[in-house]
Amino acid sequence: MSEQSAERSAEPLWIAGAGGVGREALDTALAAGVPVAGFLDDRARGTTVRGLPVLAPAELPARARYLIGIADPGVRRRLAGLLDGLGGVPATLVHPRALIAPETELGPGCLVMGGAYVSSGVRLGAHSQVHYNATVGHDSVLGERVTVYPGGNVSGSVLLADDTTVGSNAVVLQGRTVGRAAFVGAAAVVTGDVAPGEVVIGSPARPMRRG
Repeated sequence: MSEQSAERSAEPLWIAGAGGVGREALDTALAAGVPVAGFLDDRARGTTVRGLPVLAPAELPARARYLIGIADPGVRRRLAGLLDGLGGVPATLVHPRALIAPETELGPGCLVMGGAYVSSGVRLGAHSQVHYNATVGHDSVLGERVTVYPGGNVSGSVLLADDTTVGSNAVVLQGRTVGRAAFVGAAAVVTGDVAPGEVVIGSPARPMRRG
């Protein structure tokens, strides 16, 4: 880590989102010894959460570090655009009990919670999240704003396109592709490729009937 990077990592972090994932991001920061300045959340603005002040996202101080603690990829995309436009700097946060193997790249704004395992040769795009006790196999590629919920298991050489979500305890078998903005339901087992925007459930996973 460069001297400048080390100095920046010691600067307080603002967490966008004061809900469940935001507070889990705070837990991750506390475990990692990362100071947190407060939360950014329009709905809770002017209050305190876990003793920290809550500002509106538009009030992010210039050049401040931020991390988005919200699961919804669409909201993450909107907030990242807003906060980047205000001069914010996305920071990556990794729990000390998460394992990140060699030759793995984490994009800016990624969140990796305790108990997660990210294998070697993996790429996580910007603002992606790997929740607690989830695993990502070797050589997999996660696009931007991808979410792997608690206990999710992504096998090796999988492609998760931008804005995809893998539900709690779901499994994506080796070599599969999950298209952009697709959603894999909780405990589903993905044995084939998933089309963009599709919602799949069950084992083996099938598209969910609509209407």
